[in-house]
Amino acid sequence: MSRAGNTGSNSTPESRKGLYINPEKKVEFSFEGQKYQGFEGDTIVSALAANGVWLLARSFKYHRPRGARSLAGLEADPLVQLEYEPNVQADKQTISQGLKVYGQNYSGSLERDRMAIVGLFSRFLPVGFYYKAFFRPRGIWEKLWEPIFRRGAGLGRVNLNSPHGYYDKRYGFYDIVIVGAGPAGISAAIHAGRAGAEVLLVEQEPEIGGSLNYFRFDAENRKAETLRKELLHELQQLPNVEIMTGSVCNGWFADNWLPIIKDNRLYKVRASEVILAAGSMEQPAIFRNNDLPGVMLGSGTQRLLRLYGVRPGKRAVILTANTHGYGVALDLHEAGVDVAAIVDLRSTVPDNEFTVAAANAGIRIEQNSTVSEALATSGNRHIKGVRVAPITGQGTYSDKSFEIECDLLCMSVGYAPAYQLALQSGSRLGHDDDNAMFQITSLPDGVYLAGSIDGAFDLDAVLQTGSSAAWKALGRLGLETGEEPMEPVDSGRQDINHPWPIFPHPKGKEFIDLDEDLHYADIVNGCADGYDDLELLKRYSTVGMGPSQGRHAALATARIVARETKRSMAEIGVTTARPPLGGEKLAVLAGRSFEPERLTPLHHRHKEAGASMMNAGLWWRPAYYGKDSERDRCIREEVLTIRNGVGLIDVSTLGKIRIRGKDAAEFLDRMYTFNYLKQPVGRARYLLMTNEAGTIIDDGVAGRLSENSFYITTTSGGADNVYRNMLWYNTQWRLDIDITNVTAAYAAISIAGPHSRKVLEKLGTDIDLSAQAFPGNEIRAGSLGGIQAYLLRVAFVGELGYEIHVPASQGEAMWDSLMEAGSSHGIRPVGIEAQRNLRLEKGHIIVGQDTDATTYPSECGMDWAVKFKKPFFVGKRSLQICSKHPLNRRLVGFEIRGGSAGMPEESNVVVHDRAVVGHVTSVARSPVLEKIVGLAYARAETEPGNTISIKLTDGTVTKADVVSMHFYDPQNERQEM
Repeated sequence: MSRAGNTGSNSTPESRKGLYINPEKKVEFSFEGQKYQGFEGDTIVSALAANGVWLLARSFKYHRPRGARSLAGLEADPLVQLEYEPNVQADKQTISQGLKVYGQNYSGSLERDRMAIVGLFSRFLPVGFYYKAFFRPRGIWEKLWEPIFRRGAGLGRVNLNSPHGYYDKRYGFYDIVIVGAGPAGISAAIHAGRAGAEVLLVEQEPEIGGSLNYFRFDAENRKAETLRKELLHELQQLPNVEIMTGSVCNGWFADNWLPIIKDNRLYKVRASEVILAAGSMEQPAIFRNNDLPGVMLGSGTQRLLRLYGVRPGKRAVILTANTHGYGVALDLHEAGVDVAAIVDLRSTVPDNEFTVAAANAGIRIEQNSTVSEALATSGNRHIKGVRVAPITGQGTYSDKSFEIECDLLCMSVGYAPAYQLALQSGSRLGHDDDNAMFQITSLPDGVYLAGSIDGAFDLDAVLQTGSSAAWKALGRLGLETGEEPMEPVDSGRQDINHPWPIFPHPKGKEFIDLDEDLHYADIVNGCADGYDDLELLKRYSTVGMGPSQGRHAALATARIVARETKRSMAEIGVTTARPPLGGEKLAVLAGRSFEPERLTPLHHRHKEAGASMMNAGLWWRPAYYGKDSERDRCIREEVLTIRNGVGLIDVSTLGKIRIRGKDAAEFLDRMYTFNYLKQPVGRARYLLMTNEAGTIIDDGVAGRLSENSFYITTTSGGADNVYRNMLWYNTQWRLDIDITNVTAAYAAISIAGPHSRKVLEKLGTDIDLSAQAFPGNEIRAGSLGGIQAYLLRVAFVGELGYEIHVPASQGEAMWDSLMEAGSSHGIRPVGIEAQRNLRLEKGHIIVGQDTDATTYPSECGMDWAVKFKKPFFVGKRSLQICSKHPLNRRLVGFEIRGGSAGMPEESNVVVHDRAVVGHVTSVARSPVLEKIVGLAYARAETEPGNTISIKLTDGTVTKADVVSMHFYDPQNERQEM
């Protein structure tokens, strides 16, 4: 079936045969709301192409029609929208039953995009126009232009209702990792496997074989299939070679650390040696309208023919500068496509088996000629012909041109090595100006190349180069191959890259970077504006900054810059290649945590009590006690239990550290911001820790047990980091102390509420619990219910309360005793959600929630805990510098009254005059105060009595009154009982 703007593929479903598809299994899917049918193994592109659909999306800037060209996932043109995922590579994504696919970046319909009118104004949008406009008159950017550009920015649409998927990670360790399973990579794997090495062979395609799967290596097209079978047979005999297909090595990091992505799993791989056999990337020619659907790379055409059994057109023209273009022509001719002409850029066409075969097939050959323009159908939806002109000089052609009708144009004019991983490892990319070829040099130890990097595809040379690389790598590992190393063989073929396949047209629209809609003139004008260094030009023009990262633009851009600045390509080079190699899903990066799961000594008591457990850092903690369907009610009742009676909270997750020695107080005085040298024995004092930059990293409580002994607590998530910091600093200070992390050695229970002292007295203790003998912020050691314990009188939740620390082995016994002793007072367990609400009502901050990596004490009202009179503490100098500058933000308390008011969420932004000035850090509906209370960062001048504006998730804005952070019991009367 054919739709407007599309062309028939001339392939009926019954006639399709391809390496990747299974014609026995049909798959139905939809594109733009219309149903189509493909086969198992089809990609979105191949299935649509088989149905005559070539228009896939619209370009980013000018909204021009775009289709597929490489079928190798190298460009942004075939990015499509799935129901729950944007920016999906349609030439790599396989279809599934019921899959819903949509085009991207259009207004109205894909075929009739209203935004295509922007292309008519391209002359008014020159390179760097955004740096030269939109800022006058003052304020016009914020009021007019920014909203317009924000609406037009981006490509796909994020669906906030996307279902959660399962993503995880796995680790792997190998002697040799080979990236690329073409003939060179397979050859290297065979040699390494024979030597006994543990080998991982990584291939992004669903089948190994690389160019052997689709490329034409000889005129009879027999050699590749024979060699492929032989190599696969040898590889199957080696159990120590692991093959990973459908996988992308997305970067190279120090010490051969390789992130490999396969489906929803990230493999973190370490290798003693790495062999790069990634091959080369075919490059496009530059001429007018070279972006039309139906203009394809020769290799993309061959992939479509051999891998998916789809004829990409009915009448084709081949633009070439090498023998490979003749192979493409022969493939199309054998598939039943009418090859109208081969347009050869070279002035002399060599006699070889390919050119002879093409001539014998009656294919017209136009040498020393180029395609100056692709002719478009209505609306530029597809190619309908080409204009051919004789070449008169470097990058110039005659005006004596003629037209050839066609619906397919195949480009095979040159190659560039897949250099990204090599350059990430520290290699250099040079250029042979005489032969117009790139060369990868200066590889670091442990990294090797396999295969012909000049794109020659001479099988003998490819295999021998691969063997040599494998042999060298194995030699470094001390493994014997039993064979002599084979030196690479020069293929002798210097017709791979034409020195100038760029032919600017007087009317423009020769696209250099299809991602960014950049023309030839944009690069020239960028140089004229003074940005003639490639790195500067990249940032000025955005060339190479789109999804394809310059894979099809870097070579052409460098050639234009070389021409405009009268320098050589060797001098120009390419821009820096950084990881990742391709797009990565955030879910893949997040994945499943490999951190250990930690259970408190009271974990089983919580499960027995019907707790709904939640993950808090490494720990599993009770969120609340009750059914998920009754969450809000459970949390409300737990809050009221502590406010009106008594409750137990498991706080065993707190970090616990013993510091002993004659310099213990001096050590704490240096590590924390408060004073500890003169802290009395029996006193518990607040701890605030900052780093050298002066930002808050942890807090807790320090109880002085004796003159030379402290028992301190840290936040649950900060225990390990605090302990490491202490050890690191004391290796420099060399104070006379012993630091012991006892977090796992103690269970800790917080008992809080007006009746908490009565419960402890009923339990029995040798500690005087009276308010006079044991006031707030004190620590005692003694027997409680027959169990030795540390008791800290602290009030994190704003009520009379104690923390009970006992040996972990006695945790359940203490919990049971407390529950029994408090039964007459209505005691009940309380979860972490209620605890967070209770501390919020009291205005106590949580480090890591109400602070971030840039928060200074003065920003969140913690100045009282910083003592600058001390001679030193970690972060003091930075805080002294900061104190001389005005604050940019401040943590404030806010409240919202009324049941109908919008409920903010944590991280909702605080706005002022349409500018973001802060965000909500904590918020809850207080069952005691009967209003919404929260903490948020706002402008520094914000004071109680002001109002702030909070932008909710649904886009609406709600007003909140700024009040004291101490919402509940501001005079601390409840906790001093």
